[in-house]
This record gives sequence, C-alpha cells and structure tokens, in this order.
Amino acid sequence: MTTAAEVKLLILDVDGVLTDGRLWYGPDGESHKSFHVRDGHGIKALLEAGIGVAVISGRRSAAVATRMRELGVADVVQGVGDKSLAIAELLARRAVDAQHVACLVDDTPDLGLMAAVGLPAAVADAHPRVLAAARHVTRAAGGQGAVREFCDFLLAARELSR
Repeated sequence: MTTAAEVKLLILDVDGVLTDGRLWYGPDGESHKSFHVRDGHGIKALLEAGIGVAVISGRRSAAVATRMRELGVADVVQGVGDKSLAIAELLARRAVDAQHVACLVDDTPDLGLMAAVGLPAAVADAHPRVLAAARHVTRAAGGQGAVREFCDFLLAARELSR
C-alpha cells in the first residue's frame, strides 16, 4: 500500500476538483472556469519539491490549458474518454510506477483512474462511490482549496518521512 510520502506524481481531475464543478455557458459554449488561487500555490509547491503534477480531464477547455501552463504543469490531457488508457500512456511517458502515483478526483468516471494508482483520493463533495473508493478524502470541496489541502498533505508526509 502506497504511503503519501512515496508519491512521485499527482494526477488531478479538473471539473469538480480544480473547479467547483459548475459549467458556465454563454451563447458560444463554455465561457468561464474558476480556479482557486491556493490550489495553484499547492501545485507549484509540489513541483518545487520534485513531485510531478498532471491533469487528465474528460472535457476540453482553453482555460485549463492556460492555467496549467501558468503553473508549469506540462502534462495536460483533455477530452479523454477512457482515463485508464490516458493514465497508462502518461505513466509510460513519464516512466513512473502506478504505485507511486496519487490522484484527486470527484466523480464516477474517475473510478478506473482511482483503481490504477497507489493513492486514490477524493474531494469532500465527491460522489458517494468515489468517497468509498478513496484512501484519503479532503475536508475542502472541489474548487474550494481541496487541491492545496491535498498537496500540503503530500508534502507534510514527505517531510515526516525524512
């Protein structure tokens, strides 16, 4: 069983994790996404500590690409139908063992991703089946600092193991 201190890569879902899950639409389609600034600080802290961060999302959004580029997250896979396949390709490309990977997710399309990693985690307001499959659940809801909370958890575990 993977401990938080052993995590080398964090995979994040977007809608419901990095955002509060609401989709804002205008006449031309999706128009806005709202990201919590503290989540960005947590992502940067992981990257500075040598823990990789990647995003796998079922939807496509230019806002996600822009925000992740700002934060220095290079592995951003969007418009994914099968997240299990996407993680297999990501892990092969990054040469990381799945047992050293954590994910933070919120809904049932993410259950395959959760089963594929060593440390599956969920945001506080995740679907009940996702909460049941998680080894760690944040106190914060998606889009409300849950990513920062989980990043701090991983960093604290690493510090304690030294």
